Amino acid sequence: MSDQKQNVNSPLFNKDNYTWMLIGGVVIALGMILMSGGKSTDPKVFDTHEVYSTTRITIAPALIILGLIVEIYAIFKKPKVA
Repeated sequence: MSDQKQNVNSPLFNKDNYTWMLIGGVVIALGMILMSGGKSTDPKVFDTHEVYSTTRITIAPALIILGLIVEIYAIFKKPKVA
């Protein structure tokens, strides 16, 4: 028999990865919550200030993109060797 290295099954992600994934998920959810809404009390009235507010068209998408970047970081983060 030849020298073969034994495959050690180690988990793909560790606690740090999952923590960063949770943070990214919360940031994405916050962005989605901020983007929702804009409902008018009267359906015949269209209020551009509610629908096209800075929060909905600038801050919320930026938070979603930031959350996706955090998720990518969490996936590619290498675990620390103990």
